Amino acid sequence: MFIDEIKIYARAGHGGKGCVAFRREKYRPKGGPSGGNGGRGGDVILQADHDLNNLIAQYYEPRLIAKAGQFGMGKGMDGAAGKDLIVKVPCGTLVWRLSAESVRRHEFVRSPAFRRRATLRPPEGGTPNSPVEGELIADLTEHGQRFVLCKGGRGGLGNRNFATARQQAPRFAQPGEPGEEGDFLLELRMIAEVGLVGYPNAGKSTLLKAISRARPKIAPYPFTTLHPQIGIVEYKDFHRLTVCDVPGLIEGAHRNVGLGHAFLRHIERCKILVLLLDMAGVDGRQPWDDYKQLLSELGLYDPALLDKPRLSVANKMDEPAAEENLKKFKRRIRKKSVLPISAAFGQGIAEFKETIRKAVEKAAGN
Repeated sequence: MFIDEIKIYARAGHGGKGCVAFRREKYRPKGGPSGGNGGRGGDVILQADHDLNNLIAQYYEPRLIAKAGQFGMGKGMDGAAGKDLIVKVPCGTLVWRLSAESVRRHEFVRSPAFRRRATLRPPEGGTPNSPVEGELIADLTEHGQRFVLCKGGRGGLGNRNFATARQQAPRFAQPGEPGEEGDFLLELRMIAEVGLVGYPNAGKSTLLKAISRARPKIAPYPFTTLHPQIGIVEYKDFHRLTVCDVPGLIEGAHRNVGLGHAFLRHIERCKILVLLLDMAGVDGRQPWDDYKQLLSELGLYDPALLDKPRLSVANKMDEPAAEENLKKFKRRIRKKSVLPISAAFGQGIAEFKETIRKAVEKAAGN
């Protein structure tokens, strides 16, 4: 099961309360106050880990509660601090703080604005133009990077801290402060250098298998890929590239149609995009129409995606109709170079690997 978005509740540990105690020893019947301080509550900490690739751990444990600090004790003994709760999440995880209104309504609206903020259904009496929004508080991208999601409460002071010349035997102490708490949304956006975008059954999974050691499911029907796949492209000089294959996009993907809309966020971090086209038109579509529709869906989801460097690739060139369609494509889509390949038979794969490497290096240089 692939989980790339989950709502969680987190609460840091409460601080231990201070102790009210007095020193009572032989020959010192009135030794004075000796109540210890309470211990600090544990923090809830998120830590990015490159060994994880989804949020399935939080799916099974959506409540993150750290340990509370111990109470103070007599004889001036302070309580032990609560243990911090360290939760590992994949690199590329965004953390949104949800408002109380969003928590009350529970349901999310899958809108294009959701990629930058948690947009929820408006409250009673509200309008669709006045949504309840969440706040982006962290973006964990580097391995080992930490973020304190909820800070533990401070421990209360024991009565020995309140002794004065006028009040030498205080019979009160501070309670511990409560730990921070709240509801949060964890959203995973995979970190890859190359993003494969195309219609269902265009051959994206076949291409990923041809250029890397990834083994995605391949079948002759649409929507074989149900969640993003990451492959590592290796070169003879030990250089590496990461390639992300997202589920196929169809018309209306930005409006929650099909499967790809839920995974468009995973290509936002890519340095370049590869538009993979079925040049043979096996499913009865024309490749030039697919090209225009893909650009339209990307632009409607996030106009910034159209500013990324793009590479157009014509797949299935081993089919009889592919050559003629490629000529028509070049006439209709002018001033746009197309790289012909056949992922199933390995034709043009070496050139494709070198092309994406140069494109990534150029994008990184900019």
